[in-house]
Amino acid sequence: MLYPVTEETAAPRPRVHAYADVAVVVLVLTCTNLIAHFTTVWANIVSVPIAALVLLGLMRRRGLHWSELGLSPRHWRTGTKYALAAIGVVLAAVIIGAALPLTRPFFLADRYATVSGALIASMIVIPLQTVIPEELAFRGVLHGTLDRAWGARGVFVAGSLLFGLWHIASSLGLTAGNRGLSGLIGGGTLGQFIGVLIAVAATAAAAVVFTWLRHRSGSLLAPIALHWAVNGAGALTAALLWHTTLA
Repeated sequence: MLYPVTEETAAPRPRVHAYADVAVVVLVLTCTNLIAHFTTVWANIVSVPIAALVLLGLMRRRGLHWSELGLSPRHWRTGTKYALAAIGVVLAAVIIGAALPLTRPFFLADRYATVSGALIASMIVIPLQTVIPEELAFRGVLHGTLDRAWGARGVFVAGSLLFGLWHIASSLGLTAGNRGLSGLIGGGTLGQFIGVLIAVAATAAAAVVFTWLRHRSGSLLAPIALHWAVNGAGALTAALLWHTTLA
């Protein structure tokens, strides 16, 4: 009796093809990161979303299924449950962190010094320019290619490390705009270097959690929700604290 070929019954491709797919994804992400941070303002705005969509289309043509990309409708319900739980945990942590004098200075990033700017950032800029494209690229496309090449261990180790390295360029001015970090590690070249190391380590650790949510729920909804909650809630909290602190 013949059975139709589905995502579950399709024969796996040769391993060398999986390695090639990983190399292509990493190369595109590396070039995108350099273009976004070292060319023009418009490139910084559009390059990551465009690259994520290009990689999605390319890897679909290479044979990655929707479930491998975290985009299968079969996992939407589970993904929503994990997403809501993740948002609740982040909001509780942000409220506690903002209330404690020891951790409050780390929320004082001057790029979110106005409430209107923070609202635009958290509801529009952060989701469309950062969260959704990065999750589509890393927990979607890269996750799928790494899983085919090296399995879950490769996804967690290589995927998390690459996500940490992805944030080197964006963290070069981290200490200059954050009172808590600049007060802790100082300024100058050494402070900047330490700030980059902290950012890479922190984002790599965050990627482990994002990947666990993606792996556990089977959906991109959960890591997208957590990623947005961390960045969006941080922006809004920073704006509120600037006003209350300076008042």
